[in-house]
Amino acid sequence: MEFFNQAKAVRLKSHHDKYLVADEDEETVRQSRNGSSRRARWTVEFVQGNNHQIRLKSCYGKYLTASENPFLLGMAGKRVVQDMPVSVQDCSIDWEPRTEGFSVKLKTRGGKFLRANGSMPPWRNSVTHDIPHRTVTQDWVLWEVDVMDIIESDLQLKGYISPASSFPSSVGSQLSSSQRSDVDCQLVSSLASNTHSLAREVWILFISSIILLSNLLNRKYIMNFINYFLNVLLILIKVFSQIKCMNEYAR
Repeated sequence: MEFFNQAKAVRLKSHHDKYLVADEDEETVRQSRNGSSRRARWTVEFVQGNNHQIRLKSCYGKYLTASENPFLLGMAGKRVVQDMPVSVQDCSIDWEPRTEGFSVKLKTRGGKFLRANGSMPPWRNSVTHDIPHRTVTQDWVLWEVDVMDIIESDLQLKGYISPASSFPSSVGSQLSSSQRSDVDCQLVSSLASNTHSLAREVWILFISSIILLSNLLNRKYIMNFINYFLNVLLILIKVFSQIKCMNEYAR
């Protein structure tokens, strides 16, 4: 069930590396390799009063339903379709997720499982609900869950943003005075640290420039001196820019 706890919409991928999709006829359900289609997206609804069951609604507004119609006459598997419940008590649209490793089984109220069929036509790409009895088909009832959209938590709905250092100025008014004070201290400390680091680099380059000045008579040092001078100039510009930012923030 944990795969669906915060899920708003999901994709279900079968053991055959195909996705559960709702056909355009708004009735048939089958498997397809096209997981990017909107028909592979299923909206998750939680059953009121039952924390262990969910309902899956297709992009056509109909529910994944375990019908009582046989997929083939004389065969055990029954059809899974898109449908609307006939009454409030209709439990054919309810599915109980059961976790198995990194996959889930979806169990009906009748104790059967959503099954992705393989093999030859007409079984290939079909979806039924059944109880697998053969070892070779045990994995056909396992589905991988890809969460496409999540339910927003209360903190997200209230506009909570973390970390604070990345917030835009427009949400500053939403923070309390103590929160703004903490953020202010962090920003000032960061600016001061950057300024000290730049000043240290300026000092090192200044000493290096003096040493190079004593060798100006030797031509091979002239280009090195020019390079150091330009570096000093760029760092000084950064220092003044940091100081300007601190002054503007202090206002």
